[in-house]
Amino acid sequence: MKTSQLKLMSALISSLLAMNCHAKEPAVSADTIYSGGNIITMNDAQPSVQAIAIKDGKIIAVGDTSTINNTFKSQQTKLIDLEGKSLLPGFIDAHSHYFNSLQVADQAQVYAPPSGTGKDVDSILATIKQYADEHKIPKGELIIAYGYDDTVMPNGRLLNRDDIDKVFPDNPVRIDHVSMHGTVMNSLALKKYGYSDQTETPAGGVIVRKEGTNEPFGLIMETAYLPVLAQAEVMTPEEEIEATKAGQKLYAQNGITTAHEGATHLNQFETIKRASDANANIIDVIVYPFITDVDAILAKYPVDKWLQYNNRLKVGGVKVTVDGSPQGRTARFTTPYLAGGPAGEKNWMGELTFPQDTINKMVKKVYDLNVPLNLHANGDGAIDAFFEAHQSVAKDDLTKDRDITMIHAQFARKDQLSKFKQYKIRPSFYTLHTYYFADAHLKNRGKKQTDYISPMRDAIDIGLHPTNHTDFVVAPLDQMMMLSSAVNRLSRSNQVIGETQQITPLEGLKAMTIWAAEQYNEEMNKGSLEVGKLADMVILDNNPLTIEPTKIKDIKIVETIKEGKTIYLNQ
Repeated sequence: MKTSQLKLMSALISSLLAMNCHAKEPAVSADTIYSGGNIITMNDAQPSVQAIAIKDGKIIAVGDTSTINNTFKSQQTKLIDLEGKSLLPGFIDAHSHYFNSLQVADQAQVYAPPSGTGKDVDSILATIKQYADEHKIPKGELIIAYGYDDTVMPNGRLLNRDDIDKVFPDNPVRIDHVSMHGTVMNSLALKKYGYSDQTETPAGGVIVRKEGTNEPFGLIMETAYLPVLAQAEVMTPEEEIEATKAGQKLYAQNGITTAHEGATHLNQFETIKRASDANANIIDVIVYPFITDVDAILAKYPVDKWLQYNNRLKVGGVKVTVDGSPQGRTARFTTPYLAGGPAGEKNWMGELTFPQDTINKMVKKVYDLNVPLNLHANGDGAIDAFFEAHQSVAKDDLTKDRDITMIHAQFARKDQLSKFKQYKIRPSFYTLHTYYFADAHLKNRGKKQTDYISPMRDAIDIGLHPTNHTDFVVAPLDQMMMLSSAVNRLSRSNQVIGETQQITPLEGLKAMTIWAAEQYNEEMNKGSLEVGKLADMVILDNNPLTIEPTKIKDIKIVETIKEGKTIYLNQ
């Protein structure tokens, strides 16, 4: 071939290459494309795909890898090979106590095994002592621990004031009950928070007294505990930001991209709001002002600002509490506890947190505000109490959709589930109790009622979309353990608790993704991997849909992604 022909051929090849490169530049260039793993969308119309493309924090395409790459890949696109791992929508927290995550980084953790070391009185106090020594806490300074579970204490030997005094004579010490409905305090802490032998037990409250006296013996529960909550320790603005980062990291480590603050008091709201205004949030936070603080919060943050995000913070509605906890024997039932009451009461059925008439007025207040209602009710008696309030307040339109979520609803009777559907009430169940508290429920409520706790199977089968939650810090933030508890319903002793209420892994995942998004009216933006939704995602090291079900709890969070940006990476 002549030199001139070679030059012409070279020019033609160069021109074609240039044209080809130009043709491959997409009209819309993805920032990131994920492929090479199990992409589980939570979209029934397209349950799984090979690849997903992200741009500006949103999903711009899902489909097969070749089409996605040919359409959206540019020289600037970052290609992520999942290497066989699983990509899902970010987990949406249906109920926890987010504010406590800001605090527990500076508290001793005394969960019972396997989540912690608090197997008995001595081990709990030893853990707190080690924490105090490591943190060099000076005399006179308050020490707080969390996660005390009296239901697993051997031989019924429970914590009391005198036990704590022996180890901590010079510090006020508060050991918060795992239910988050009470605490055990030593003498200095009781004095600090204003409890004495002159303190009357309020309606709906529990103050355990030392035998033969009127002196508080340490355990304070329910409405008697509210003065403690009202005296939260004040943080500096810098401490608020640091605590926010530490708390949200706990959620991100568990694949959670939207967190729930389940009973927000004014001082807590102001702390969360200040950190939000300082752009400290890496995840979305939804707060529910507690009914007793609603007016004070409305005065500073009017209702027309609610139900919308501002710097990743949204006021989602109002929280009303109807009863206590079944493991603490303060939940309200229609039949007596087999083991009696927490202070030795006989024929004890628990108590409503507020009188029925007050509950009715609280419910009316929320309905009149026209905002979502989150309602805490555990026992079947508490659920009946809410139905009575609803029927009284909404008697002219009982079936209107008022955005009601019943938090826990654990001991809902089968006959009550039909009213959930009729009244358009979404249950947010708590299947972790099948593991953490099943033994306590068997002792307190018997096998038949225990087997029916958190009846997710029956709820789904009648057309409800229940969600599932950890109630952190009552139970640890552990989304895979939560999923496992819904699928397997295994107790600490490896016994199945209510086999008829087991659900599939896919249903369990929906309860923590798309159905949780529906709970917050955010299903148009979150909960599934679909075009136009936020790129809130989590990567797991195994596939929860195909792994042996009892191994679901062992799946690890590899990475958490909020609007296309990595906020947690397990390295």
